[in-house]
Amino acid sequence: MSMKLPHFTDAESFRAFRSDPRQWLEIALDIARSHGLDTSAPHVFVTGTNLVVGLGEKLILKIFPPLLRVQFVSERGSLAQLAGRLHLPIPEIVAEGERDGWPYLVITRLTGTLGSEVWPQLAEDQKERLLRQIGETIAAVQHAPLGPLAEIEPRWDDFMRAQMQGCKARHTRLGLAPKFLAGLDDLLRDAVKLIPMDAPPVILVGEYIPQNFLLACHDDQWSLAGLFDFGDVLTGWRDYDLLGPGAFMAAGRPGRVRSLLEGFGYTKPDFALKRRLMALMLLHRASDLNSHVCVEGWQDRANDLVELQDLIWSG
Repeated sequence: MSMKLPHFTDAESFRAFRSDPRQWLEIALDIARSHGLDTSAPHVFVTGTNLVVGLGEKLILKIFPPLLRVQFVSERGSLAQLAGRLHLPIPEIVAEGERDGWPYLVITRLTGTLGSEVWPQLAEDQKERLLRQIGETIAAVQHAPLGPLAEIEPRWDDFMRAQMQGCKARHTRLGLAPKFLAGLDDLLRDAVKLIPMDAPPVILVGEYIPQNFLLACHDDQWSLAGLFDFGDVLTGWRDYDLLGPGAFMAAGRPGRVRSLLEGFGYTKPDFALKRRLMALMLLHRASDLNSHVCVEGWQDRANDLVELQDLIWSG
């Protein structure tokens, strides 16, 4: 085949390339054919970070640009390390390789309904049920040994220190209200004591959010049916993985917060836990409170970060 995958030096150019499958789909199908896979019914996934094509109902091909090779390493290492260790289905690696410097994975396609399609319409008791299952899933992933994931960079202490250094500038740039910015220095001082830097690390998926899991309904009860997307895995302190479901799903509802934390293995949150979670939420690599906190009217209901942590983690 004469077409080649190009080289990109910046993410914006790659995103423009990814958004036009006419530029890369034939190459993806050629990769699939090279592994003897059926390409008669391809489906391009338009969302996501990498080039992703469904090959019928059973398989998915993910192609990673060289500038996102770290995501390939993370995904491949996570799927291999977690294989057979969870009750919840995750993709299995069927094939892997590289084309024009772009690494790729062929993985099994999970069945179920995407969480983001279902979550907004669910009754409150179903949301609490799912958040408990998410807490249990996070704990199960974190019980798995690190294996080769122990080598993933950045290391937790380096990552946290870098996040702390840039925290105030980041949230100022993102337009966090002055009344919350005013408490950042105090919170960061507390964070140094509250966030363990050298505790034994665990696997952190980083994004337990509705877009990354599948649901199934049996006898009018919704349950987790699959977890996918391990491209942002790192290792570190366990509480970090409570932030995605805490921000996007619990929405400050006491029953939801309690279900998530109890599933994870915590009891009612005390001040120290709320303070630590608030700090980690501001230090998360994707942190943007204005976009990510789903507590209705939170900017008017809290006067500072202490009130905000009580509002978000009101279990």
